[in-house]
Amino acid sequence: MLNLMKQFTSAFSVTGWERPLAGLIQQTLAPVADESFIDPLGNLLVLRKGKDSSRKLMIASHMDEIGFVVTSVDESGFIHVSNVGGIHAVASSFHRVRFRNGVIGVIVPESGVKAADLNANKLVVDIGASDRKSAEKRGIRVGELCAVMPMLQRLSGSRYAAKAFDDRIGCVVSAYAALHADTPAYDTWFVFTVQEEVGCRGAKPAAFRISPDYALALDVTTADECGGKAPVTRLGDGAAIKIKDSSVLCAPEIVDRLTELAKARKVKYQYEVLTAGGTDTSSMQMAGIGCIAGCISIPTRYIHSPVETLDMKDLKACADLLTAFVEEGISET
Repeated sequence: MLNLMKQFTSAFSVTGWERPLAGLIQQTLAPVADESFIDPLGNLLVLRKGKDSSRKLMIASHMDEIGFVVTSVDESGFIHVSNVGGIHAVASSFHRVRFRNGVIGVIVPESGVKAADLNANKLVVDIGASDRKSAEKRGIRVGELCAVMPMLQRLSGSRYAAKAFDDRIGCVVSAYAALHADTPAYDTWFVFTVQEEVGCRGAKPAAFRISPDYALALDVTTADECGGKAPVTRLGDGAAIKIKDSSVLCAPEIVDRLTELAKARKVKYQYEVLTAGGTDTSSMQMAGIGCIAGCISIPTRYIHSPVETLDMKDLKACADLLTAFVEEGISET
């Protein structure tokens, strides 16, 4: 999984420009895919045929990451930007950024702006251009996208920090299950969605196309960050089985089945009740006539920052739990 993690976190995939990552994942899963295609919106759909083709399982993890879009270039060559997705402006400041065309710069606050007043619209990117014309010669124009430079750093023990674990790490878990699961219980669509960070848009048409009976999302969730209120989840305590977030109440059938499988396969797990935020779960649950939907969450610290942090033990627990669900499905009663 570490190799997948390195590959996926290195790809440029700001919301609206997910095609390069989609191509990488499609190539990775080609050996096990019974069918694979990219839909008009940009979602990657990969099918593994199951023992029971009368039922369908959809697994969604989003490919897009938060980033920035150019709004103007001033006469001094400074590039003014705005947010694409939920940007934490202070956390993003004084980092290297990379544009879609490979140009490197540094992102900094506008002069004189205090931290308390800082937002994404008061950030500028300096690529070393002396004026507007020289910036434009480097391919920088209104509408161009950039993101914080890739970084994957091992910390103590089994913990790693990187940008864009949200939700490359969900893509890693989904890809791992697609590659390693035995024949799925049902026809299983591994869907790598687009535009989750701006409203869970990609999962909606994908779920409408598939019309799944069951659905699972893979995404990050808040872990025990330093200080403050009681944690939603804790690093090292295993896969997080979502009960609810602000957009969804997960189906009891999914929650109970994931719990049962975790116990049977000795996978460490915890429960997640998230009071704010949402995932592709709600989009799948409400598509068409609706479906039985749930979510496996990866505990992660410092979400939407360049140093999101996780524990590989939790990642392995999530992968094992998803693999078990793919292989065994919902128990018959």
